[in-house]
Amino acid sequence: MIDPDMPEDRDAAELTALADGTLSGRRRRLLQERVAGSPEMRAELERQRRAVSALRSVDVAAPAGLRARVEAERERARRPARRRRLALGGALVGAAAAVALALVLALPGAAGPSVVEAAELAELPATQPAPAPGSPKLLDFSAFGLPFPDWAEKFGWRATGRREDEIDGRRAVTVFYEKEGNTIGYTILSGDQLDPPSESRRAVREGTVLRHLRDGGRTIVTWPRDDKTCVLSGEGVNLDILLNLAAWKGLGKVPF
Repeated sequence: MIDPDMPEDRDAAELTALADGTLSGRRRRLLQERVAGSPEMRAELERQRRAVSALRSVDVAAPAGLRARVEAERERARRPARRRRLALGGALVGAAAAVALALVLALPGAAGPSVVEAAELAELPATQPAPAPGSPKLLDFSAFGLPFPDWAEKFGWRATGRREDEIDGRRAVTVFYEKEGNTIGYTILSGDQLDPPSESRRAVREGTVLRHLRDGGRTIVTWPRDDKTCVLSGEGVNLDILLNLAAWKGLGKVPF
């Protein structure tokens, strides 16, 4: 059940696209505003994101035939269908469950969160106040023993808020920074390092190896700090800016 004012076809398809990261630009921002004001839409979006996560988990390990079935289900779910109001979300969940069951029988191991999923947290609103400046180059706030950098003086990016989430059993702490109307999110994940996406590219800044990719309209950078995974992302922000921020060590004050 979703917002009764929501049209059946276009918005249903866009909600699915928002869940899998293929919706971008103004349409993405407008839909996010509507989702923020509708508990029904938030619940449906979360259900579809879980389904997308289950489907993505098979991309690398699954046999080619099974991957083809997964892609077919994704395309079918994206197509708007008359007389169905987000029933496609249920179909997507059902497809994910069937594929997941097949993989339990065929493949070892369990899937964890992806870098792209972690980056999606930066699209959500802050739920807590911004951390205050702490010692030089650092904010007075840390996650899993890693302090967040204070970029205000050096780069003009000021912390504006934070939030804490859990994705696939891992805690994720995100601090938001803003500059000249742009917002970026810096997420640190608990647990062992995540593998970078296979489509990501390599870059080196200040001796740190980083990986970067695009997902819809969002640029994502990921790198390790003390065996934890960090993810920095933003929409409409130059890649070089994100790479320089990610690798900044603050004259040794920011621990890596």
